[in-house]
Amino acid sequence: MTPPLDRAALLRLAAGAAAVGAVPDGVRKALDVNFPQPHPQWRFVFVNHALTNPFFVPAKYGSDDAAAVLGATVEWTGSRSSDVGEMVKAMRQAIASKVDGIAVSIIDPEAFNGPTALALARGIPVVSYNADGGKANARLAYFGQDNYQSGLELGARLVTLVQSGDVYLFIATPRQQNIQPRIDGALDAIRDSGRPVTAHVVASGVDVGQELTKIEATYKANPNLRGLFAVDAGSTAGVAHVMRKYRLHERGVRAGGYDLLTPTLEAIHARELDFTIDQQPYLQGFLPVLQLFLYRYSSGLVAPADTNTGLNFVTRANVGRYLTTKSRFEGSSGREQYPVA
Repeated sequence: MTPPLDRAALLRLAAGAAAVGAVPDGVRKALDVNFPQPHPQWRFVFVNHALTNPFFVPAKYGSDDAAAVLGATVEWTGSRSSDVGEMVKAMRQAIASKVDGIAVSIIDPEAFNGPTALALARGIPVVSYNADGGKANARLAYFGQDNYQSGLELGARLVTLVQSGDVYLFIATPRQQNIQPRIDGALDAIRDSGRPVTAHVVASGVDVGQELTKIEATYKANPNLRGLFAVDAGSTAGVAHVMRKYRLHERGVRAGGYDLLTPTLEAIHARELDFTIDQQPYLQGFLPVLQLFLYRYSSGLVAPADTNTGLNFVTRANVGRYLTTKSRFEGSSGREQYPVA
């Protein structure tokens, strides 16, 4: 007789089933039985700053999968252009509709403090993901990279690739808390290295097409540059395109950036880009749902805990597994679409 699956095995089975679109009723019932008390179908809302950015496709899949396993529902809302006003409005609408939990990318150091305090006062737990804002925000936990440390790591790698000369760092939205700390860290690492490397920061914009145009124009205006680097997914894909189009790697120009868009991975494999940084977008969607659920289920006794989703450098040495494993976990599946909402 086959022994019954324990809860860990059931969760693994449910996560796998969720990844292909459905959790079997038998698995769901088994999971429900293992919870001592029945629970409502809680509704969680993600307030996002860049709904048109393909980076958040695997993050949304992560939230969907967690909701499927736990018997919750998830909605995504916010802004397509990092408009803080739109995001605050969406967050206040979620509060007014009496959602059961909110995950918000806190891209501004102050604008979300009021809505966060209001939500908590009304018994709605709030966590942040991808961007953590200022220290005055009372969110319960943050899920994402340490963005400043990540920037330090990028800058340290940059100066091993470029010994001297001008390098250009592209940032979609300067001063916003999801990516500005990366630029700050990179600039500090370049300065602290003592290398004769001159860094120039260029705002590339939130639209992927606009980013590509800005990067290409920057190269044409500065043909003797020695490096092109970026701190967001769209700008990194744009850097990869320009490096390929003008065969810059063959001329000694070095390049790198963030995230796992297919053009970025293909450029690394083709030796046109030196690296990209994987910050685990799937976890940035999965973990907030899991911890908001546990907070609700325990009546607040299991408080959400900060989770650093890490920093993995993807290079020519390990890019193969990212390209050969087409999955929702890293954003390389042909099934994935954006905008996410």
